[in-house]
Amino acid sequence: MKLFSTFAGTALAVALTAGTAVAQDPTFFRIGTGSAGGTYFPIGGTIANGISSPPGSRPCDEGGQCGVPGLIAIAQSTTASVFNNTAVQNGELEAGLAAADVTRSMYLGEGKFDGKPHEKLRIVANLYPEDLHLVLPEGESIKSLADLKGKRVGIAQAGSGTQVAVLQMLEKWGVNRDNMDEAELNNSQSAERLADGQLDAYFYAAGWPVSAMVQLSTTKGMELHSFSDEALKKINDAVPAYIPSSIPAGVYEGVDYEVQTPAVSALLIVSSDLSEELVYGITKALWNDNTRNLLDNGHAKGKQITAETALDGVGSLGVPLHPGAEKFYKEAGLME
Repeated sequence: MKLFSTFAGTALAVALTAGTAVAQDPTFFRIGTGSAGGTYFPIGGTIANGISSPPGSRPCDEGGQCGVPGLIAIAQSTTASVFNNTAVQNGELEAGLAAADVTRSMYLGEGKFDGKPHEKLRIVANLYPEDLHLVLPEGESIKSLADLKGKRVGIAQAGSGTQVAVLQMLEKWGVNRDNMDEAELNNSQSAERLADGQLDAYFYAAGWPVSAMVQLSTTKGMELHSFSDEALKKINDAVPAYIPSSIPAGVYEGVDYEVQTPAVSALLIVSSDLSEELVYGITKALWNDNTRNLLDNGHAKGKQITAETALDGVGSLGVPLHPGAEKFYKEAGLME
């Protein structure tokens, strides 16, 4: 594995700087996602499949892969948004999935990232809304986030956008690391701890349905906290990128009620170091009919990933589009 990673990194460096070699030689393209129990990982895998077309592949019109000629995209499991953006900035990943609020803060060097701007971050597309799940044991409920004071609470992994946003939200109700027993766990670990009675609640922002929660709801059972209109406004004031959303009744077994919750957009991010030609090809492959079919028949959130919504909210986020993506959207008539 170490040898392959070294080879892939060397081949990638050669391919990305070779210009015309993109079409002939293998180009390894690493996409940072999230934990296996979340939504970033399956969505990232679908995108990687759609934009790939390894050397020697059958042509698209003959039933082969319809991605960028010579491109081998690989979805890598990571701790999600913060890690992915940092790795893209540092050249350790070519692309990543990341929450809009975290991406803005990191690009501008604001908030938790004050004085540390990640100026190489560039957007390829807005993908889908990530709904915040506040998961509770079956039969349990809370009136507000203030009730989590003194509780054992999963706040998601360090390096995740969920954790950054959740800590900002909890502060508005007087809850912080000093007065709760927080656990930094990924989604699958949190679900297991909740099922075993080791957690009283946990947070996770992802596109529904989340596989680890599907398993939890069908085995041990669970509840989801539904936020009041007042709470949603308070959260939006604290973290403007989180806007009111809802999880329909029946998405998870036993959760037969609609859940009001905040949501943030998931973005596909790349490095400004990537050539316009390469990112143009990737963006074009992302929105072709073959990738559309893969998205529609993969994770449920795939159906919400469309070219028509690819630029939603991007113009006001303050993070630039990659010139290659911009070129595609202009040619497709999706932007002026």
